[in-house]
Amino acid sequence: MRKLALIPALLLATPVLAEGLPGVTDGPGPNMVIEVAGADGTAKGTITLDLLADKAPKHVERLVALANEGKYDGVVFHRVIDGFMAQTGDVQHGKQGGDTKMAGMGGSDLPDLTAEFNDVSFQAGTVGMARSQDPNSANSQFFIDLAPATFLDGQYTVVGQLVDGWDVLNAITKGDGNANGAVATPDYMAKVTIVEGGA
Repeated sequence: MRKLALIPALLLATPVLAEGLPGVTDGPGPNMVIEVAGADGTAKGTITLDLLADKAPKHVERLVALANEGKYDGVVFHRVIDGFMAQTGDVQHGKQGGDTKMAGMGGSDLPDLTAEFNDVSFQAGTVGMARSQDPNSANSQFFIDLAPATFLDGQYTVVGQLVDGWDVLNAITKGDGNANGAVATPDYMAKVTIVEGGA
């Protein structure tokens, strides 16, 4: 099971909405460019993530490999909690158009990764790797914070930062708060590409 784990319920009771991403600049990359589509296939826009290869080299290598193989294309945002985060990346159970009831429980056919915890704090737009209770269980799933979530610092591997498309990210269809953010008709990553070099 590779669901994002150990999130204290009290911290989700009063969401803090981010108003923007001041001071965020595009680093050396690579960048992950995600074309987001609605459940009906309508294009919703593009988000760009600057991947932090210097902070989490093995995790970034995994994301780049899966994206380059087309594994993320068509994968849904299966868990989206308003004021907290949007989770995606289950290449095993999360393909749009299929049965996504198990989305959030799978990974890729590659082995799980050893944690690469670092000093980057979880803020609005921070990208982290989802995992089970085992710190060394991240595989393919990742989440993007919709608001600061510093209570995750040092517990989840930070792999990147949103550098463009905040409006698109914030408009991703939210899930049911009473169902831990599960989305009934989820948006999905229509196409994911890697752009080497970043800024």
